[in-house]
Amino acid sequence: MPAEIKTHYRACNLCEAICGLEIKTQGDQVLSIKGDKQDPLSRGYICPKGTAMQDIYTDPDRLREPVKRVGDRWEKISWEEAFASVADKLVAVQQEHGADSVAFYAGNPNVHNYGSMTHASVLRKAVQSKMHFSATSLDQLPHHLTSYTLYGHQSLIPVPDIDHTQYMLIIGGNPLASNGSIMTVPDVPKRLKAIQQRGGRFIVIDPRRSETAEIADQHLFIRPGTDAYLLMAMIHTLFAEDLIATGHLAELLVGLDQIGEICQPFTPELAEQRTGIAAEQVRQLARDMATIEGAVCYGRMGVSVQVFGTLCQWAIQIINILTHSLDVRGGMLLPSPAFGYIKPGESGAGHFAAFHSRVSGLPEFAGELPSTVMAEEILTEGEGQIRALITTAGNPVLSAPNGQQMDAALSALDFMVCIDFYINETTQHADIILPPTSALEHDHYDLAFHRLAVHNTTRFNEAVFQPPVNSKHDWEIFNQLGLAIAARKGMQIKVLPPPDQLIDMGIQRGPYGANAGHELALSLDKIKQHPHGLDIGPLQPSLTERLCTQDGKIHLLADYLSKDIDRLAKMGEPTEKDQLLLIGRRHIRSNNSWMHNSHRLVKGKPRWQLLMHPDDLAARQLHDQAQVRIESRVGAVETQVLSSDEVMPGVVSLPHGWGHRRTGVSLEIASQQEGVSCNDLTDNKLVDQASGNAALNGVPVRVFAL
Repeated sequence: MPAEIKTHYRACNLCEAICGLEIKTQGDQVLSIKGDKQDPLSRGYICPKGTAMQDIYTDPDRLREPVKRVGDRWEKISWEEAFASVADKLVAVQQEHGADSVAFYAGNPNVHNYGSMTHASVLRKAVQSKMHFSATSLDQLPHHLTSYTLYGHQSLIPVPDIDHTQYMLIIGGNPLASNGSIMTVPDVPKRLKAIQQRGGRFIVIDPRRSETAEIADQHLFIRPGTDAYLLMAMIHTLFAEDLIATGHLAELLVGLDQIGEICQPFTPELAEQRTGIAAEQVRQLARDMATIEGAVCYGRMGVSVQVFGTLCQWAIQIINILTHSLDVRGGMLLPSPAFGYIKPGESGAGHFAAFHSRVSGLPEFAGELPSTVMAEEILTEGEGQIRALITTAGNPVLSAPNGQQMDAALSALDFMVCIDFYINETTQHADIILPPTSALEHDHYDLAFHRLAVHNTTRFNEAVFQPPVNSKHDWEIFNQLGLAIAARKGMQIKVLPPPDQLIDMGIQRGPYGANAGHELALSLDKIKQHPHGLDIGPLQPSLTERLCTQDGKIHLLADYLSKDIDRLAKMGEPTEKDQLLLIGRRHIRSNNSWMHNSHRLVKGKPRWQLLMHPDDLAARQLHDQAQVRIESRVGAVETQVLSSDEVMPGVVSLPHGWGHRRTGVSLEIASQQEGVSCNDLTDNKLVDQASGNAALNGVPVRVFAL
């Protein structure tokens, strides 16, 4: 008798959009995955990544049991042996070389998995090292530092009230490909078109005519890495034309006059010279922000991962503040999640520059050093050298700058353990790999993305399948490995209960819980009664009562920002005329490099090629679809070039996450794909000096015929 067909409802956790899914199963087989039309946030929308969740579940390359390296092969071992071996080796390394000789690296998928977010602290407490790195400093660190500086907490991040805005200025963002980023916005195509349907406009500023730019009311090309001149010139214009309106925030602002003074040198004419955007156009952008009710300025990866990334994100917040576009309907608003609601006195606010990296002297933020320095901290001998590494769901060989250096660094470690279910470009260097269950085998609650959502909802996601008997969830791995290490050190550490219990406690103490006197009196059990998710309302102004600064004020300028503005003022124009500037590009079918092992996500038209403007091809006597060599300060790769007027002259674009044809990688589908890693070209010394964030855009390169 065939097994019963069951219907499950849960959210996709492969990107930030957390789209609701309807999953039909029979036994251990997935029959179909569709968008959940009753999900109050995603409203039935689904992108190709959602249907690929079954590919990860069934992937024959996915590890189901621990493995250890034996020469050039991998051997399955028991969990008991794995935990004992890892604990013995890590403790031995620390005893010989010191506590900080063991480091951590956490990849992007951790934020999509609540067991990692709730329980990684157990392992960290047992190891007791201050050497922490993550994908944060390859991505959104400028957002966190800006919110910490202005609003007193790294997670108090306002997002566009896209469902009510009348004018949206998108700088270096491509939400049609990303489904939103630092802005959880499923069904973004309809939401952007709705702006136009209600008489509003949205404008995209980007060196590439992206998918979002294609449907925008206006697209403006900008030279990579020059966005800070544009943003400072907009602030200049707001002061010069007496367009400042701070509304209900006026009494909370400290340092407004300083902003007026410090932006004076940054004229629209200077912005035109550096960015390529006409001075009058710069002024008009500022005027539109100031005069259109319900306007919002939003910037994402293109402005974050460049040499003035923090300054750009700070300037975007300042523009929203100066035009009364912060904490107002249609502008920037704070989400009010059921779990993780930020208010004064909340833990995890962050800290900055409490210590610096040993070799390059870059600052920590919230206990993490920039990932750009991880390789040099491994390769540079001396006291404090990293000798062992723990990675969790990360692939820095493909995702961090100067990937060849990272590759060499990982091979030089005394010991490496990876909590990961693939043998990829990074984990192939491990001595032991500990694989957690896949997404469909464990429950989930989106801790991070309800904090960034454009509409307040809550949803608990039950596991679709029972995990195999000899498997462990990531939170169980953190608990048990932490205990094993602590035992060898003679320490007492407290393991944590399952993550759903922690979430339940947080929800009951949150703004919609009985303790807050809210009529919903939410608990996890109540949320479970709404398998499609529970709508808890549109975003509302709330910043004034939620500021986490010590005096409850918004301090507009910090010393590190003043120094960076001075650095911007002293920057000269690039002198080498034959160089091109490399940028990345996002695709709807990709988010992390391991998604390239899904056939449904890599099939179709190739998208790993280098894009170059026809004029730049002609100047180098290159032709469309030629094989070319790309060189930067740190490396060189060979790939195919495509002629495209999507990119502006002087700019080339190469997507992230490719380059899987390497010895030792056990990803059958990914290894069949062509393409190279753009991070074999990006420069570990090219950083945002304010934060240490990687500058992955605007990398100088040269392109030659092969």
